[in-house]
Amino acid sequence: MRETIEVAAIGEAQRKIVGIVDDDPGMLKGVGRLLGAHGFLTETYPSAEGFLEHAAASKVCCLVLDINLGGITGIELRGRLAAGGSTLPVIFMTAANSEIVEREAVEAGCVAFLRKPFSSRQLIGAIDKAVGC
Repeated sequence: MRETIEVAAIGEAQRKIVGIVDDDPGMLKGVGRLLGAHGFLTETYPSAEGFLEHAAASKVCCLVLDINLGGITGIELRGRLAAGGSTLPVIFMTAANSEIVEREAVEAGCVAFLRKPFSSRQLIGAIDKAVGC
């Protein structure tokens, strides 16, 4: 299930595509709508496996990635991408309140680590940092 949300008021060249991976459908929809309202296109994926299936054709400029996914975890996905030579910036998000998880995320290489629930300002700031806005 891949959904793309567009904002007609912003020119095609100015829009950035942000990939969102989360196994919570409500979170996917909510983050997608939030980013759409801020001028981003989004591609949403309900699993790391779903992202990997479409990643070659994807033109995402950064990835908002949940850590605790069924199957391949967000940290494992980041590791696979890095092993394949990808420099795609990753923003990790999680509901886990653990310093160990945060340390693992930072060591895996992330632009930002966001604990759910996070503010829209935190997310947009992290994406701006990731894509160089």
